[in-house]
Amino acid sequence: MRVVLLSGGSGKRLWPMSNEARSKQFLKVLHDRNGNRVSMLQRIWGQLGDVGLQVGTYLCASKAQRDTIENQIGPVPFIEEPMRRDTFPAIALSILYLADVEGCTDEEVVAVLPVDHDVDEQYFRFIQQLDVRLDESGTDLLLMGVTPSAPVSKFGYIRIGEAYTPQGSMYRVHSFTEKPTKEVAESLIENGALWNCGVFCFRIGFLKRALAELGYPESYQELVTLYPLLPKRSFDYEVVEQTSNVAVATFAGKWSDMGTWGTLSEKIREEFVGLGTSVDCDNTHVINEFGIPVVTMGLKDAVIVATPDGILAADKEHASEIKNVIDDYATRPMFEERRWGTYRVLDYQKLSDGTEVLSKHVELHAGKNISYQKHSKRSEVWTVVQGRGEVVLDSRVIQVESGDVIHIHPEQWHAIRSVGAEKLVFIEVQFGSELSEEDIARRYVDWEHILHHLSILVG
Repeated sequence: MRVVLLSGGSGKRLWPMSNEARSKQFLKVLHDRNGNRVSMLQRIWGQLGDVGLQVGTYLCASKAQRDTIENQIGPVPFIEEPMRRDTFPAIALSILYLADVEGCTDEEVVAVLPVDHDVDEQYFRFIQQLDVRLDESGTDLLLMGVTPSAPVSKFGYIRIGEAYTPQGSMYRVHSFTEKPTKEVAESLIENGALWNCGVFCFRIGFLKRALAELGYPESYQELVTLYPLLPKRSFDYEVVEQTSNVAVATFAGKWSDMGTWGTLSEKIREEFVGLGTSVDCDNTHVINEFGIPVVTMGLKDAVIVATPDGILAADKEHASEIKNVIDDYATRPMFEERRWGTYRVLDYQKLSDGTEVLSKHVELHAGKNISYQKHSKRSEVWTVVQGRGEVVLDSRVIQVESGDVIHIHPEQWHAIRSVGAEKLVFIEVQFGSELSEEDIARRYVDWEHILHHLSILVG
C-alpha cells in the first residue's frame, strides 16, 4: 500500500501565523514526545516512522511549499502540484504520478491522508489495515469515519447503511451531510452517523477509470499540462459522492481537526509563547513573535496572535470566522522557511523617487547555502551579524564573518554558504525599482555544482 499525504492548504483560519507562504501544517506550535516544539507536518512524519509507514509515503504539495517541507523533515518523495486546485486535482495528480512515474499497477492500493490532524499511534495502526479492510468490503472506495464526540457543525457527516461485519466496524455509505446545524448533527449522531475525516482508500485503477468517465486525462504528463484548467473541487464532491459502491470503516480513537485557533489552542501546552505576560486571564492563549512585549489582562476564552504579517485579538469561538475578513489584507509574506533556513522581513519603504527598499533578517542553517543566482531589478547589501560563511560573487569566493559587508549589483551572480557548526545570520537590504521574489534567475543549487562552475570559469 502507498500513502499520499496532502499538504497543500494555506490554512487561512490560522491567520496571521498561517498564509500562502507559511501554511498551518508548518507552524511549530505543537510538541513531540520529548517536549520539542514541532509542526503538524513534523509530528505526522515522525508518527509515520514510528509504525513503519514512512517508506512508501509521498507528500503532495505546491512547489512553493517544497523548501519548507525539506527544511522541516528533509528530502522526501515529493509530488509537485503546479498550483493549488483543491483535493480532487491533487489526488488525481498523485495517483497518475504513482502509476506513470513510480510504475505502480492498477491493483496497487493507495491511502490518502490530510497532514493537519491531531492523532496518535492508534490512528496509524488503523491506516495500516485499510488495504485489508478495502478487500473485506469488496467496494471501490473505503472511507475512514470517526465516532463523533459532540454534535458540532464544522465537520461533514457520513450517514451509514448496513454493516459489512458482524462487529459493526464497517458499513456501506448511505449519504453525506456537509456541516449541518447543531440540531441536525444531533439527529445524525443518534442514527449512527460518523465524522468524515478526509481519509480515502482505493486502488489506482479505480481512480483512473473515474478520471476517464469524467473526461479528464489519464496520463501524468497530460494532467500536469492541463492542471490549471482542472476544477477547484474537493475529492468528496467530484468522486466520492458520485460513487455508489463506497464503504466506511469506523475509527473510535483520538482524532481532531486543527483548522482553527480554537481547536489548535487546545493542543498548545503554553498559554503564553513569546515575550510578555498574562495577568488574570482564563483559557486565553497568546503567541507573540515580536521582540517587544505583549501584555494581556483579564481576558477569557481569547486568542492573541502577534506576527509580522498581522495581529489577531479574538474570542476563540469567533476566531474561526477570520477567513471571511482577511481578504483585503493579503500582502507579501513577512516570514518564510526555505530549504536553507528562514528569513523575516524587517522593514519596507518606497522612497519619493519610486525606489523600493526592503530589509530582511536571514538565518542560514549550518552547512546550508543559498543558490547561485542573480537579480535584474535590484541590488543587495549583506551585513553579517553572526557566524562564518563563504560568498560567491561572479567567479570569486570570499570568506566572511561577523561585521563584514557584501555589496551585490544587478545582474551579478552570487551565492552564500554557512561554514562551521553554527548558523550564519545576516541582514539583507534590497534596493530597486521593483522588489519581488520573482525577480530571480538561478543557475545552480548545490554548492559542489557552484564550485565546479567556478573552476571552469577560472580555467
